Amino acid sequence: MGQAFISEMLGTAVLVLVGTGVVANVALPKTKGHNAGWGVISFGWGIGITAGVFAAYKSGGNINPAVTLGAFLDHPNAADGFAPGVTSSFGNMLLYWLAQVIGAIIGAVVCWVVYKKHFDQDADAATKLGVFATGPAIRSVWWNAAAEAVGTFVLVLVALASSQVTTVGLGPLLIGLTVVGIGMGLGGPTGFAINPARDLGPRIAHWFLPIPGKGGSDWAYAWVPVVGPLVGGALAGLVAHFYIG
Repeated sequence: MGQAFISEMLGTAVLVLVGTGVVANVALPKTKGHNAGWGVISFGWGIGITAGVFAAYKSGGNINPAVTLGAFLDHPNAADGFAPGVTSSFGNMLLYWLAQVIGAIIGAVVCWVVYKKHFDQDADAATKLGVFATGPAIRSVWWNAAAEAVGTFVLVLVALASSQVTTVGLGPLLIGLTVVGIGMGLGGPTGFAINPARDLGPRIAHWFLPIPGKGGSDWAYAWVPVVGPLVGGALAGLVAHFYIG
């Protein structure tokens, strides 16, 4: 389990580093990619998750608590349910979640290091927070949570189904392309966290990092990109269990 813990932490760090990096490149002042647009952000996150899944291959490439929950509900207590040699037990699920959040914090901190001088430039607090964490276009928390649940349901269902694909590299690529599609098609209301660790870890990093003019971390909204994706992941796991097998 120790190796799987490190693998999940590393893969999630890669995901968050690439994903928050593309947002920083598009949103922060004086970057080479400033104002490149929503399509670049969606593709950046898709590529980030593909890279993260490959980096975490030894642990099954979950890199998302909602995926881990879905895998647990799909095949509870299976001997190799999370990865070869890693039982899909409740205890191992909690360890995966911890590794994913720690990895997300690390990835966000490294992103801040890369873009330190740009974070130091004048930009409004919402822009700086938006590099790290999601926020709604129209704040209506229950509808926002529903949007997160729907997007995550699609992601986790595809992730669980793709575990049946044996072609090397095809599964992570399918998941990455799915994230691009979710971003472009379902990401408008909330910014498509679709991953509790991806939002919570960087939000924690935003809270403690010495970023000039950063403002608050919007903790009042922070439960939405945690609870919504977990609900979507749980539903996808149950659908996979009864209808995919």
